[in-house]
Amino acid sequence: MKILTTEQIRRADAYTITHEPVPSLDLMERAALGLARYIEKQPWNFKNIRIFAGYGNNGGDGMALARLLSDKGRYVNLYLITPEKSWSPDAKANLNRLPEEENLEINYPHQVSDFPEIEEGDLIIDAIFGTGLSSEPIGLIADLIDHINNSNAPVLSIDIPSGLFGEDNRSNSRKHIVRAFQTLTFEFPKLAFFLPENHAYVGEWKVIPIGLHPDFTRGLPTQWNFTSLEDARRWLKVRGKFSHKGSLGHSLLIAGSTGKAGAAVLAASACIRSGSGLTTVMIPGSANSIVQTAVPEAMTIPDSDPDRWTQIPDLTPFNSLGVGPGIGVDTFTWSAMDKILNSCRMPLVLDADALNLMALNPGTLLRLPNNSILTPHPGEFKRLFGDDPDDFTRILRLKDLSIFYRIVLILKGAHTAVAGPDGSVWLNTTGNPGMATGGAGDVLTGLITGLLAQGYEPVIAARLGVFIHGLAGDLAAENVGQEAMKAGDIVEHIGKAYLRIHNNPS
Repeated sequence: MKILTTEQIRRADAYTITHEPVPSLDLMERAALGLARYIEKQPWNFKNIRIFAGYGNNGGDGMALARLLSDKGRYVNLYLITPEKSWSPDAKANLNRLPEEENLEINYPHQVSDFPEIEEGDLIIDAIFGTGLSSEPIGLIADLIDHINNSNAPVLSIDIPSGLFGEDNRSNSRKHIVRAFQTLTFEFPKLAFFLPENHAYVGEWKVIPIGLHPDFTRGLPTQWNFTSLEDARRWLKVRGKFSHKGSLGHSLLIAGSTGKAGAAVLAASACIRSGSGLTTVMIPGSANSIVQTAVPEAMTIPDSDPDRWTQIPDLTPFNSLGVGPGIGVDTFTWSAMDKILNSCRMPLVLDADALNLMALNPGTLLRLPNNSILTPHPGEFKRLFGDDPDDFTRILRLKDLSIFYRIVLILKGAHTAVAGPDGSVWLNTTGNPGMATGGAGDVLTGLITGLLAQGYEPVIAARLGVFIHGLAGDLAAENVGQEAMKAGDIVEHIGKAYLRIHNNPS
């Protein structure tokens, strides 16, 4: 699904108003109704609801929400920020709609001493600034944001936390941004929500549909996307009646070294679970019995060296090749890696020590087969490509590097980013902190290698593999919890992840 810029969202609003058609005030009412329904469904029991509303359309959303909640019998304290110039037309209209009810108290803070005392049992709803903000808050509003942040009450932000810009915050000092525990955003998440440096402000985000016209968004080009269950279902191949192991691809994994045979076991297990018809693992000679015992479904090619990978097998039988989990970085292994780069023409899946070897040997990026898939975590990305001053710069550079080297780059993290050589970036929406455990990356390598063998285009194999990997982690967390999760739990839930994609209608 698409991630639109704030400018594109404004255009989508305007298109909907013109072509549905629907008055802008009614579109705002839709947004407020969606917010109210969401809040009413939550098991929250707050002493007071305090809504802070600005003078733009975000404030109009807050005023409409205050009216709807008070109509439901909720006691609401509404604080209206006096406009520097004038209310937006829809904010002014919602101001005039506010009823005179005992359970709706309207306040106009003009100075810091007018700010209310906020208690821990209160819910704060932030409707001060929306996506139209282009400069940092100053004056009384900056003081108000600080007052909100200094309280111990939870904050729910409408559309975007006030003070945060929708995309690029590199010029933002971040001195005055609301820190929300949850953000309810309209129709599309903002790119800023996916960046680690903004998590402290955004918290958990949820999308509230407001019925923007699909004709506009359907044809709108965008480089930014996030992977949904519907996307995964659309990409997933359906096996034919006469499919057999020979038609479902033969994967080769090169993994393991002395003390790291487990990396080969995990990658091979995930590759088999991905649906690869055949899986072969090239391993150090001493690891052969370990892998054949732990993963009897896999075939092995033992290296003549008992401790490391040194030899290049005949690549002719294989439809995909994944290299890196636990292979080490000594000179013998680099010599084998160098030969792979010289001889292999199919896209590679490279992870872990394969990336570390590349970082130690400059120039290897230019030797990669087109559409090869690299899966660095932030530390490996830094070693390969250098450091970045912030997360926004890094994701822009991720996109540019994929185009320049004609590769697929997977930057692993809370919202793993998959950048393709076409300039598109897909951010993932599955996964959880329990997956921050040794071996989880080996599982991803095996999974993507298996998808490639089955005939998926590299960029689709990367996006789908990342989504399935995260979903398997989410299902594992439901069973064992995040703290106790191990990489093998992710492998064991890959099958359930496939079932969820195939069968879940939501």
